[in-house]
Amino acid sequence: MSATTERRIAQILTDNESEILAAWLKRQQEEGRTRYDDAEAREKSAHFLKLFAAAVQHGNVEAARGPEWQDMYDMLGDLSKSRAQLGFSPTETATFVFSLKQPLFDRFRREFGSDAQGLADAVWSSSTLLDKLGLYTTELHQKRREEVVIRQQQELLELSTPVVELWDGILALPLIGTLDSARTQVVMENLLERIVETSAKIAIIEITGVPTVDTLVAQHLLKTVAAARLMGADCIISGIRPQIAQTIVHLGVDLGSVVTKASLADAFRVALHRSNLTVTKVQAS
Repeated sequence: MSATTERRIAQILTDNESEILAAWLKRQQEEGRTRYDDAEAREKSAHFLKLFAAAVQHGNVEAARGPEWQDMYDMLGDLSKSRAQLGFSPTETATFVFSLKQPLFDRFRREFGSDAQGLADAVWSSSTLLDKLGLYTTELHQKRREEVVIRQQQELLELSTPVVELWDGILALPLIGTLDSARTQVVMENLLERIVETSAKIAIIEITGVPTVDTLVAQHLLKTVAAARLMGADCIISGIRPQIAQTIVHLGVDLGSVVTKASLADAFRVALHRSNLTVTKVQAS
């Protein structure tokens, strides 16, 4: 794009901002690509148009890079992030930019009139530029969505590994679902943090909700037990069902150094005994 064409486009955007904005907002509504209310949609679109005109006038349009474009990319970055968090699809996010093409083409056609070459240059350059900006929002939107998914997965892991204080000095860690390396790390961190907070001496790891126990799962359990011991707490593994017991024996996994019980109630009795505590039934008066 020549410097003359860049200046001409920037001038058209500046002189006809309100008309282009109105046509653009109408286009967005027709395509159903906006979930914002009218005021918010107008504010975001008007802000984009101002940044777009300024960048075209002062920046390298062919590369669409440089300090003159930074405000534009920052704005699109904020837009992509907010829309990703609100559940917008990549298409909906990118169409915010792409839907500007038709209003610009209509305006250029009126402004350039019979100047076919000037019209072609302006349409091609602006269309190419909007394609770059639209693809940028798509890439950034996808990155933001991945970050949201990863954060949600982390939050689910933390929620699925609660550490409960059953009694003074006695903790319980009920596990439900598959125990893999990533989850083991979360389990271990949560348990160790609670051991420090409560000065617990016994931790019961309840695995009734773990569907299968293979060699890898057993190793994860042993690592958690070892880490707890380093913090001064002994572990009891409860929820050892007959099938799990057979599997552990068949795999040759050595749990001899760890106390295991069939149920949480049995494990709690052992924990109370080790803590020199007893639970007695009070006779009703």
